[in-house]
Amino acid sequence: MTTVEKQLLASPKRTWYYLTIAVILILLIGWSAMAVTFKDVNQSGLKIAGNIIRGIIHPDWHLLFNGTKQSVPFLLLQTVAIAFLGTIVGAIVSIPLAFLAASNIVPKPISWLTRLLLIIIRTIPALVYGLMFIRVSGPGPFAGVLTIGITSIGMLAKLYVDAIEELDTRVLESMTSIGCTTFEKVRYGIIPQLMSVFMSVTIYRFDMNMREASILGLVGAGGIGAPLIFAMNGYKWNQVGSILIGLVILILIIELLSNKLRSKLIKG
Repeated sequence: MTTVEKQLLASPKRTWYYLTIAVILILLIGWSAMAVTFKDVNQSGLKIAGNIIRGIIHPDWHLLFNGTKQSVPFLLLQTVAIAFLGTIVGAIVSIPLAFLAASNIVPKPISWLTRLLLIIIRTIPALVYGLMFIRVSGPGPFAGVLTIGITSIGMLAKLYVDAIEELDTRVLESMTSIGCTTFEKVRYGIIPQLMSVFMSVTIYRFDMNMREASILGLVGAGGIGAPLIFAMNGYKWNQVGSILIGLVILILIIELLSNKLRSKLIKG
């Protein structure tokens, strides 16, 4: 008998533990399945589902390729702009908040209060922010940029804090010992350690914001979402197909590019 086999035989038996976990999971799955009902699925719903599929198979090619402001390319470009500007706003605001929330940089009471603020920001859904900003600035892309910006802060600041708290302080100590100024320590000691992590996280958030920007259009915050809901309400399934095709292609392209950029930053 090998050493590995002896160790396996000598390990404590946890049969009842695993059995209890399995029973709990089965009960939770069964309880959750009770909320699923098919009573509202009727012939009309199945017909609408078929119309949606036919619309995707036979899209409105004119809407997909013309150059007007109502075309899919223009609306997708607007969605990208909303997501990009919102991500930049969120990233810029997140940096000072992240340093204020880092317990190894500021006193713990300040860190705790800043973290509490970030938790509150993350708690509120993006659609709620969208409805709030629409009331403030009116419907349109600007409301979408503000919404994307504030929803990005919660996630970006949290991940920035994790990166700041994992800083190699030995570098800063050595720079202090040779008489470096605070600016030099920030410029040559902190920024090089954080830049690649910050950029990677920001790119990942932009990828997420593309999907959120599409959804925010449903409440009037600009982008491709508003024409999509109008087309669905008007049963114009060929237009719905065109918009969905354009959206899927755009998301795939952005995801491929963001993955390549993030992998280069991580390797670099």
